[in-house]
Amino acid sequence: MTSTSSSLTHVPVADERSAAPSTEALSTLDHPGRGPSAIPEDKKEELLENLEDNWQDDPQNPRNWSSSKKWASAGVVSFYTFVSPLSSSIMAPGLPEIALKYGITNETLIAMTLSIFLISFAIGPLFLAPMSEMYGRRWILNICNLITIGFNLGCAFAPTSGALLGFRFLVGFSGSAPIACGGGVISDLFSERDRAAAMAIYSLGPLIGPVVGPIIGGFVTQTIGIKYVFIIVAGAGAAASAVGIPILRETYAPILRLEIAKKSADPEKAALEHPLLVTHHTSKLQYLWINLSRPAILLFGSLVCFMLSLYMAFMYGIYYLMFTTFATLFADIYGFDTGIGGLTYIGLGVGFLLATVFSARSANQIYLHLSKKNGGKGEPEMRIPALIFGSFFVPIGLFWYGWSAQARIHWIMPIIGSGIFGFGMMSTFLPIQLYLVDAFTYAASALSAASVFRSLLGFAFPLFGQQMFAALGNGGGNSLLGGLAIVLGIPFPIYIYYRGAQMRARGRLTR
Repeated sequence: MTSTSSSLTHVPVADERSAAPSTEALSTLDHPGRGPSAIPEDKKEELLENLEDNWQDDPQNPRNWSSSKKWASAGVVSFYTFVSPLSSSIMAPGLPEIALKYGITNETLIAMTLSIFLISFAIGPLFLAPMSEMYGRRWILNICNLITIGFNLGCAFAPTSGALLGFRFLVGFSGSAPIACGGGVISDLFSERDRAAAMAIYSLGPLIGPVVGPIIGGFVTQTIGIKYVFIIVAGAGAAASAVGIPILRETYAPILRLEIAKKSADPEKAALEHPLLVTHHTSKLQYLWINLSRPAILLFGSLVCFMLSLYMAFMYGIYYLMFTTFATLFADIYGFDTGIGGLTYIGLGVGFLLATVFSARSANQIYLHLSKKNGGKGEPEMRIPALIFGSFFVPIGLFWYGWSAQARIHWIMPIIGSGIFGFGMMSTFLPIQLYLVDAFTYAASALSAASVFRSLLGFAFPLFGQQMFAALGNGGGNSLLGGLAIVLGIPFPIYIYYRGAQMRARGRLTR
């Protein structure tokens, strides 16, 4: 499908996956107030075709890198994406100690010390994703990780609850860089047919990081104190930077082609490569605003993006609700202390790992099988069957978890239920992210839109979770969530599978 501009303001920007701008982008060189182009009209198409043909075979094109070089960059990004969400939950088992240390008695405020991270984690990609398209993915990822290290140390030594909340907010903002840029890096490196495994590993970070966090945090809090959980996260971030700074290479094709064009001292070629960055046709502030608004345009201008993002956000909200309620549930019902209570998150982690191994392979096999039946041509909707399969496990896990805890059955039963939920969650996250990357012209912005939505619900759900379970019980509360998961997770993906291509054909935001 022909690429189109994804901004309703109709100011084109180079495609995230195609290094050459569209003919429409070339036409902006002649718009009033943006300066005339010295390229004759009859030469523009020829130049564009030549540039595109040359880039497809260029060894500097990230998709032509060696497998080891591709996976080195993908591995670094996945490491960053693991460390950052680790910060979000590592303090979860220590919430009672946080309340005691700072004299907090309000349950909502206690929960907010954990979940405020997710507010800025939602806001950050709106700024960092477009900045990565202006200045490159590598700079944003490396610099933001260094800043995150400093803010985590600020959390460790925060003198008041207000200071802790402030530093947690800032950690979330700078720590969102891997979410803002990581999916774009995977898209830069791998073609549609090859990216399932890399996307699965990348997607594992935001899910397994918050699971590992409480396991570490529980024992650290119990043995040496709550402030050391933040110091440990800062140390993990430092290790990530020690690996990432020397290894991670720039992958965003327009930036790479711009640098090549600059070295060639050919301004006309540079204008073709990335017109909004190298000419006076529009200011960088205007460009930032256009890109800043793009995730919101994608989210509210595309029903497909909105519904898939809503489903992801709903599951993410439940996920963080579990973080804030596990400690109370297993302490009150099963008598677990802080250290042992951290181990209860292993069920979620096992579910995620099993889904990563199984779903990555099956999702790719389904995609290749359907592509073969379609004459070798892949379509984004071929990602949806894997999503539908995974969506059945989400309500099953919630019903199992809630009612086994309600009945006070052996402690392994709610942990198994949480693992089934984790399997379903990961099995749906992967195909949704692959679909967004395949279907939308601006992959990083589409993923940022979904990230914003899910982080907002991840912040909101823990604030009312205790009250819901107090009113409905663990069985009733999780049954309500399971019923909503059925409504959101099954009918609409089936509709997308059959009608998604028609919806994309009508959209200005999609491929």
